[in-house]
Amino acid sequence: MEQAPDDWTDTERGLWEAFRHGEVYDLRVGEGPAEFVLPAPAGQAVRPDGEGLGPDDPFTAAEWGPERTVRAEVIARLLLHGPEAAPGKVAALKLTGARITGEFTLAGGRIGCYVEFQLCRFERKLLLSEAAAGTLRIVSCALPRLEASRLATEGDVHLARCGIPRGVRLTDARVGTDLLLNQSSIGPDAYGRAVSADGITVNQDCEAERLDVLGETSLRSARIGGRLALRGGTLRAVTGNPYALNAAKITVGHTLYLSASEDSTWAGSRTVYGAGYGEPTGIARSDSSQTPFRSWGRIRLSDGRFENACLITGAEIHLGEDEELALSRIQTPELRFTCDTPPTGPVRLARARIGNLVDAPTAWPTEHHVSLTGFTYESLRPTVPFPLERRIAWVDSGQEFRPEAYEQLAAALRRDGADEDARTVLYAKQRRRRRTLPLPGRLWGHLQDAAVGYGYRPGRAATWLVLAWVLGTAYFAEHRPAPVKPDETVLWNPALYAAGKVLPLIDLGQNGWNPDRPGQWVATALVLTGWVLATTAVAGVTRLLQRG
Repeated sequence: MEQAPDDWTDTERGLWEAFRHGEVYDLRVGEGPAEFVLPAPAGQAVRPDGEGLGPDDPFTAAEWGPERTVRAEVIARLLLHGPEAAPGKVAALKLTGARITGEFTLAGGRIGCYVEFQLCRFERKLLLSEAAAGTLRIVSCALPRLEASRLATEGDVHLARCGIPRGVRLTDARVGTDLLLNQSSIGPDAYGRAVSADGITVNQDCEAERLDVLGETSLRSARIGGRLALRGGTLRAVTGNPYALNAAKITVGHTLYLSASEDSTWAGSRTVYGAGYGEPTGIARSDSSQTPFRSWGRIRLSDGRFENACLITGAEIHLGEDEELALSRIQTPELRFTCDTPPTGPVRLARARIGNLVDAPTAWPTEHHVSLTGFTYESLRPTVPFPLERRIAWVDSGQEFRPEAYEQLAAALRRDGADEDARTVLYAKQRRRRRTLPLPGRLWGHLQDAAVGYGYRPGRAATWLVLAWVLGTAYFAEHRPAPVKPDETVLWNPALYAAGKVLPLIDLGQNGWNPDRPGQWVATALVLTGWVLATTAVAGVTRLLQRG
């Protein structure tokens, strides 16, 4: 039987035997089952102020002696060229509570066994670039940095509750099942990136609930087969890199969650999944406290594809100057945007294509722009009453006048049977358009607005005509004109005479009167008023019929 090398320590020889038997090699000082602990804050290697959770807390500055030390080259030997398993056993590396020293290099290697590190402290970065493996579990461990670009695994990759102050690189990695980052704290590299996972492929779920990140989380062109959950996470950009989340062209096979996390699912949880694993509600219960998703910096989801839904709920999105929430050109059957507090910067939805838009009036910023250029959606499903004036202000909040935003809103309202609301939206579109016209166009627009409300208020024409007729009747009742032919007797009726002027195409038998000079001006004013109102009324009613 192959033996451990002679230059290995007794501790390392014990790991050799545990590997052959597939057993957990526990180097902790404390007794009882291993308890997962939460890491130090993002960007820090140890807990502040020397705080600790006992002698087995890997996130403290306390020294771990040689009895708990294993060299990285020993682990590499076991994983790449390890001994055969003991009869009836399956070889596996299961190491708990160890201090791992030296350069940990497995780049390009093929790891054929199950690997699990718990409550371990790595003194140097872990290099797994272009390696191939089955399942890798690194849980509640402290490691300076993880380099795993183009890593390929057949099973899970777990990095839950880990403290990684100098970042994680998973660029173009391929994860056979799930990627788990729950409750980890990750800091930035030299370029301000904490999680570099551009082009990563995860065949099932990517769970990153309550993730604490200082630096950019980059998932450009990533492909997630199941859901991507960032519930209750905290993402913060750093100086020199404005992005908190950069996930342009991402594809998510199920749902993206930028939402709150229920505290009840994590309080006292002994697992890295939380008690609520497998229950993707995305909405915290009203009777439960929750931790919102929080971000400081740009969020970019442009060109993303979310096959089931994109949920931005229970989120606090803090945007600084020249920062925005970019949802341009996303495609999803449902966008849920129901934050209790709106983003503190612009929201861009240009050319996005949505099925159901589920939102709330409090979710949209009122002091910043909402870009809706080319934004299309099938139906509006607000979670609370959304007043029409607030909805019109929503489409009117862009930097420039975009008529298609009004047309899209009106079309959605018509599909829901709200024809009157749709006409109100189109009326608001004409009034908004008027502000972009030159002076003659604005004057004509004011006239159409006052007369018939651009055709969406046709009752106004009748009101103005009646008012003109009443004023004309009152004037001519006091200033009776002389007959055109004194020898002919015409029955005088001031009401019919004024009506004949206001409605010039109708002969009411009052044409035999010749008003004086002031009366001629009044009669001319009545005729012009009648023609203008008739013209604008016909144009407006025609537009109304066409829109209907």
